[in-house]
Amino acid sequence: MKDYNKKLILEDGSEYYGYSFGAEKDTVCEIVFNTSMAGYQEIVSDPSYTYQGVVMSYPLIGNYGITDEDFESRMISPSALIVRDINDNPSNFRFTRTLPELLLENDIPGIYGVDTRKLVRNIRDKGSERGLLTDPSVSVEEGLKIISETPVKRDAVEKCSCKKRWYIRTTNPKFKVVVIDCGAKTNILRELSKHGCNITVVPFDTSAEEIMSLDPDGIMISNGPGDPEDVKPVIETLKALHGKLPMFGICLGHQLIALSYGAKTYKLKFGHRGGNHPVKDLATGRIEITSQNHSYAVDQDSVEGTGLKISHINLLDNTVEGLVSEEDRCFSVQYHPESAPGPQDSTYLFDRFIKNMEDYRNA
Repeated sequence: MKDYNKKLILEDGSEYYGYSFGAEKDTVCEIVFNTSMAGYQEIVSDPSYTYQGVVMSYPLIGNYGITDEDFESRMISPSALIVRDINDNPSNFRFTRTLPELLLENDIPGIYGVDTRKLVRNIRDKGSERGLLTDPSVSVEEGLKIISETPVKRDAVEKCSCKKRWYIRTTNPKFKVVVIDCGAKTNILRELSKHGCNITVVPFDTSAEEIMSLDPDGIMISNGPGDPEDVKPVIETLKALHGKLPMFGICLGHQLIALSYGAKTYKLKFGHRGGNHPVKDLATGRIEITSQNHSYAVDQDSVEGTGLKISHINLLDNTVEGLVSEEDRCFSVQYHPESAPGPQDSTYLFDRFIKNMEDYRNA
């Protein structure tokens, strides 16, 4: 057996040895895990993972390579990728490069050969921690010093949001939608296009006045990374837009809508990441299997008196998964109705957004 050439040190002092792939560099980041069995390309291109190192709980990663059509954004977002087994010889007629090649191109380090079962259990027991991906020669004491001296970054949304306005046109459009880009996944835009929407994507710090000047029929607030309380420009914009246009928030967008109405958010112990979370629609009693990716949640007790109602609940831990203000034609969900590669139980929410825009236009 060859000698280990990479090591992960966590804040609790635990060490995980393995082998390097991707970029040869050290990095400090928050370590989180994802339970998905497929979709690693969509995961590494999801801006919601900005400044995070992702542990894949499914053991074999990279086996179908990377396909140009399947990216969820133009950026490869995680700070690191941690896996049990990496496949650098994929079997897939569509693949154009391997996962290690993609990480190397984007200067992102990876480690394989790690006991990911032990690592995931550690995160579940102790909560998400920051970690250092480094050389095996670095001692625990040295590693902990590096971690403690590395500041926590608060500009995740600013980093991954677009820098200027851009457009997507569709055939025979019925509606105009402004998407506030906090780190939007491409499949959100695909779904809006499928539903007959012309789309204007705007940076996260776009003002309410500028959005209204675009004469939209509705506003989508996208997913994105980090602590929602750090994204004050969007919160202030949404406050100014309450009741003026139909709004639909996804993931971080859901949290930002909650904060704009006066509810509160908090950080979960280890977050929700994966395509297997059961969510109950309180209006219909229907159970949806959902895809999720977030560290923060809306405080259930803080919703009362805000004008919002809880519409969906997570059946694993009873966290808030959806909010609605029928008076303002505003709703949001914590999970991903546009999830790619799946599950696809929740795409009906795009129909609900279209219906809200129709009703608003006809009011």
